[in-house]
Amino acid sequence: MPVKKTTKAKAKKTVRKPAKKAAKKPVRKAAAKKPTVKKTTKKTTTAKPKAKPKVKAKRKPNPAFMKPMQPDEALGAVIGTKAVPRTEITKKIWVYIKKNGLQDAKNRRMINADDKLKPVFGNKTQVSMFEMTKLISKHIS
Repeated sequence: MPVKKTTKAKAKKTVRKPAKKAAKKPVRKAAAKKPTVKKTTKKTTTAKPKAKPKVKAKRKPNPAFMKPMQPDEALGAVIGTKAVPRTEITKKIWVYIKKNGLQDAKNRRMINADDKLKPVFGNKTQVSMFEMTKLISKHIS
């Protein structure tokens, strides 16, 4: 009968060594630590009451937009002949459009011109709201 050879790994028996107790780390004293200095960017003030948070100020309108402009006869038939700022002209045009239901039902960006608005829109039957302001600017001086 042949003799089986055993490898070294099998031949060695694993013997467990008793577990060592963990050595306690020496406790550092608080005085041994260097004090850290915090750098602050805030300036310290003396006995001032806290200020209320600032309320965001309203934007000031551009004086060029607030300058009264005189509409010509075609635009005057829609918004009136009195000189008003450009911002008010646009508001009055939108009031007229909404009052008469001139916005397109499917594409709300398009404005359908009626008899009063056709001369203002350059005899176009339908213009976009972005093109409308460009066309209106030709009718004010």
